[in-house]
Amino acid sequence: MIDLSSTDRTLLADSLRKACVENGFFYLRNHGIEEELIQRVFEGSRRFFGLSLEEKMKLLRKNHRGDPKESIYFGAPEDISPYGNLNQWPPHEVLPCWRSTMEEYYKTILCVGKRVVSLMAVALNVDEDFFEKVGAFDPPAALLRPLRYPIAGEIDSSDKHMHGAGAHTDCGMITILVTDGVPGLQVCRDKLQKPQIWEDVHHLKGAFIVNIGDMMERWTNCLFKSTLHRVTQPTQERYSVAMLFDPSPDCVVECLKSCCNESSPPRFPPVRAADYLKENYKVTYGDQ
Repeated sequence: MIDLSSTDRTLLADSLRKACVENGFFYLRNHGIEEELIQRVFEGSRRFFGLSLEEKMKLLRKNHRGDPKESIYFGAPEDISPYGNLNQWPPHEVLPCWRSTMEEYYKTILCVGKRVVSLMAVALNVDEDFFEKVGAFDPPAALLRPLRYPIAGEIDSSDKHMHGAGAHTDCGMITILVTDGVPGLQVCRDKLQKPQIWEDVHHLKGAFIVNIGDMMERWTNCLFKSTLHRVTQPTQERYSVAMLFDPSPDCVVECLKSCCNESSPPRFPPVRAADYLKENYKVTYGDQ
């Protein structure tokens, strides 16, 4: 449990380090985002996913793994993106106010993510603005992803082992997740253990769920854990919104000096973030 309202930054950084080393997942409380905005985000998501299939297919992306879920991605809003407006939005007359709500949420959760990452830098014994200085947020490359997990009876599948989202790790720096409270998220603290042991991540009202991604694991020489997680097939409709903090495309991810020494040399070579993501997506989705 990481409480951003704490005034003891050293204690906060120590608690964060312990969570990232031992679990790779933690709850984030007192993050500063109003519950009213979060509820508007979920209400808009429900309306979007409730649109006709014809309307939603206008925004189709094909590179998904086959998990039985619906999702849509948004990058940085036009006014803070150097790439202009690349996001696809339903027409205003079809879904009034959703664009403005999601852009507002993107900007606020981006600020929260930067606070968390600067706290991680302190926990790693580097300058708190380290990740800013290496260009991780310039320009912002985070992706906002609303998700809907349909109930089992809605899926045309004979696979009784089908999951809402199969076991995976996230490839970026961190992910900040908010859910509607419907159960389903599970973590496996030791991905090498056989058989794998899965634990439920319980909903905690008002708290976000944060997990470490693969590139932060590379930065820390595997000190911080990118933890395997999945979503079980829900017995009722489930909604969540994930903010995936990928480093900016030209940011180079290489082992921190505070995370390696002669007895523990870097396990991974330096890699440009865009190249790592491209290879990761190729492995996950194939050449699409």
